[in-house]
Amino acid sequence: MDVFAFREELVAEYERFSRSFATIRTEDISRTVDEAYASGQFWPAPLIQLNPNFEPGGYVDDLVHAGALEPECAKIFRIKRANDPSSEPIRLHRHQTDAIEIANRGEPYVLTTGTGSGKSLAYFIPIVNHVLRQKREGHPRKGIAAIVAYPMNALCNSQREELERYLRLGYEKDREPVTFARYTGQESNEERERIAKNPPDILLTNYVMLELIMTRFLETDKAVREHAAGLQFLVLDELHTYRGRQGADVALLVRRVRERFNKRLVCIGTSATMASEGSAEDRNAAVANVASRLFGAKVDPGNVISETLRRVTETDAPISGPALRAAIERSSSSPPPPDCVFPRGTGAASRRRVGGTQTRTRNARRQTRPDFAPADRSAGLGTAC
Repeated sequence: MDVFAFREELVAEYERFSRSFATIRTEDISRTVDEAYASGQFWPAPLIQLNPNFEPGGYVDDLVHAGALEPECAKIFRIKRANDPSSEPIRLHRHQTDAIEIANRGEPYVLTTGTGSGKSLAYFIPIVNHVLRQKREGHPRKGIAAIVAYPMNALCNSQREELERYLRLGYEKDREPVTFARYTGQESNEERERIAKNPPDILLTNYVMLELIMTRFLETDKAVREHAAGLQFLVLDELHTYRGRQGADVALLVRRVRERFNKRLVCIGTSATMASEGSAEDRNAAVANVASRLFGAKVDPGNVISETLRRVTETDAPISGPALRAAIERSSSSPPPPDCVFPRGTGAASRRRVGGTQTRTRNARRQTRPDFAPADRSAGLGTAC
């Protein structure tokens, strides 16, 4: 796929749509509007976004062998295909393994890493591991162990698809070791009744529905509340969206959840960016302060996890547009190094598997700098080598 041609096609379609609501008959006005559209005033320039090269944190299988994860995690968290559910092990990023370590200590944490960095695995793996450990130790409970609240149903639906692959693919129907369900208001009466009678281990919802679960007196909502007694985890995805009045509402909601279900509830937050000024210590302290106010429990600055990148360019690489072009052409014609994880498809919009997540390369503003320091957001193009 030619992403730039696709972008031009998309812009042209939207231009036709936006201009279809009025017919301008005055020549001078029509000419001015035509010039504005022709200049690209209403569309951002194309962007090429470099894929970050995250510091590896080891394979899930390695964490199982080290005793950090339950043995079943090695079967659950793999790169699965419909015809081969146990095809490839997943290599985690360092920030994901850091999150697992903190979760195993039973402490709240916040993950502040970029889009496509595998933030969801940084809380799903600890949650699944907890459920499996409880069962192995002879303390299984028929109830909800974790509630994951998203700001939008689209995010919730996307994560449900991910969990379908991890928690159901490779297992017989109704024999999955860890169960999940969506409860956002999109479900049929039959689905809600099923959740009320057979609670899942993981409940995916949004913060508005969580408020309704806590306050409504529908029989299904009352059943969900009963099943959430002893709740272990509450995850707030996209933490940066909870600000102002909405942030205050969510902070009070979290406190009610904690008071109702478990005063030792472990809260987890994820966000792409929450603080950008000052040193790393200053940023972590600022994020920890915000998270502590939202969670109603202290978050240690040391439990604010940011991404760690590995340099892939030479420190003395020339910084110029032609040098970047030459480097890209060389990398596209050379075989990847042995530990390289590369896209499954071809073209700029092909899917790729990195740290257990699937991302799509997005059209973005052109970059001209070929050399990125470890502190920069991006350190690889097309491949995660």
